[in-house]
Amino acid sequence: MNQEGTSKTGRNFRCEDLMRNKDGSVVKRAPSRFRNAIAKYIVRRTQGCSVCGTCIRVCPFGVHEYAGKKLARPREHLCIGPSCARCIKECPNGALSLVSNPLYETLGDCRWTNDLITSTWFEAETGEVPPNHMEYRVGDSGGGFDRLRFRFPKEESGKYRTDGEVSTSIQLNKRRDGRPEISIDIPMYGGGMSFGSISLPIMLGRAKAAKVWNTFTCTGEGGYPEELSPYDDHVITQVATGLFGVREQTIQRVRVVEFKYAQGAKPGLGGHLLGDKVTQDVASMREAVTGSSLFSPFPFHSVYSVEDHKKHVDWIKEINPRALIAVKVSTPTDIDMVAVGSYYAGAHIIHLDGSYGGTGAAPDIAKKNIAMPIEYAIPKVHKFLIEEGIREEMTLIASGGIRTAYDAAKAIALGADGVVLGTTELVALECVRCGNCESGRGCARGIATTDRELSQLVDVEWAAQRLINLYSAWHTQFVDILNRLGMKSIQELVGRTDCLIHLDYVENRIEVDRGEG
Repeated sequence: MNQEGTSKTGRNFRCEDLMRNKDGSVVKRAPSRFRNAIAKYIVRRTQGCSVCGTCIRVCPFGVHEYAGKKLARPREHLCIGPSCARCIKECPNGALSLVSNPLYETLGDCRWTNDLITSTWFEAETGEVPPNHMEYRVGDSGGGFDRLRFRFPKEESGKYRTDGEVSTSIQLNKRRDGRPEISIDIPMYGGGMSFGSISLPIMLGRAKAAKVWNTFTCTGEGGYPEELSPYDDHVITQVATGLFGVREQTIQRVRVVEFKYAQGAKPGLGGHLLGDKVTQDVASMREAVTGSSLFSPFPFHSVYSVEDHKKHVDWIKEINPRALIAVKVSTPTDIDMVAVGSYYAGAHIIHLDGSYGGTGAAPDIAKKNIAMPIEYAIPKVHKFLIEEGIREEMTLIASGGIRTAYDAAKAIALGADGVVLGTTELVALECVRCGNCESGRGCARGIATTDRELSQLVDVEWAAQRLINLYSAWHTQFVDILNRLGMKSIQELVGRTDCLIHLDYVENRIEVDRGEG
């Protein structure tokens, strides 16, 4: 695949050539790579259309456009529906009509609703906050972050501030231990998804986006492809229980090394890559046999105490004197003690991975029944680190079901410094949540696959641009949330549970929902 070339739709994308916006981001429209994107509404045009162009002139969302001397098929995914319908009202020939799309109703589930999926696509295409006809802040799970709302002050209180700059950067090293004091410009980075679970173009797209936004992406446990070397300063390499692809030279390339002791979607089960996805390229990277299923044990069989853990951390620190150490763990009931143990082992980042995460490769029986939900784990660890007098020396990162900018901000208000994204990035790249990540050749959309033919469905520059746009839309929402709370920095939001309301404890839910709107 030509990594700087053209997608199958014929569109060229070169991130480096784009102009930067005033907020420092690099945003350019990155339309769907499929001919017909799934839309909430269907716009019908009859043969009575005279191609007068009225619909193009009156539509503020770019649904209608010319294709030569004719009108192109309406870009229905941009239509906001009956709340606008200006093209229908002003069409002189009455040639336009609007109906709900029945296919849209089949998309998604309670956690990832059809609105959340398509609003994420909108953010990734445009770099903008979705229009109000999409619910882009919460899902319909009935629990977790979906039951939390922000307690925004009323404008007349004087706390609503829209002037001045707002910082969204966070520090990853608070220990002042002589190692680099690394900061990232947005309070999030990409989680571990290995070469084997996702395709190389996806890994490269994530790395390019991380470089543009001065953040990180994680290789996962499947090794460190050489193609990622231009992005070494923005890549986290992972040391997991299977030690697949772990080499001293790759550990020495990066600024952050992550130990993965467990993941929230399948705690106690380790990792599993089916033989169909262990292609020749994957097997070479992992020093394994082509076509053989690969298992990562649980746990590290060399770590049964804080002292053992410290030996691991010291090992990485000796190999790479400039690297920060992150420790990824699931959320058992004693997660607070685990976090303190990681501090005394010398880690810089404690990464809590809750039970809502995982792609279609994670078994439902595990991710729905074992680990503690992340919204309980965050304040538990945050409070305990404060009581131990070490909260200001540890960076607390949360993952496991972070779907939206509002989810991320709520996690921070509960006590995290920042968040890690996984499935959200795949949805931005047009994942439809079909759950076939681990079966056969993998994802039919070329995302969670290592099949060479399927991987060519994704152009690297297109993938990078979609993620750059997603981060930009989230950055805009972070700034808006902080402005509405009267804060100048995302760091002021850490642990501010007083800024949150739980719907189980309010009388007027309608007013709360309006307040977050």
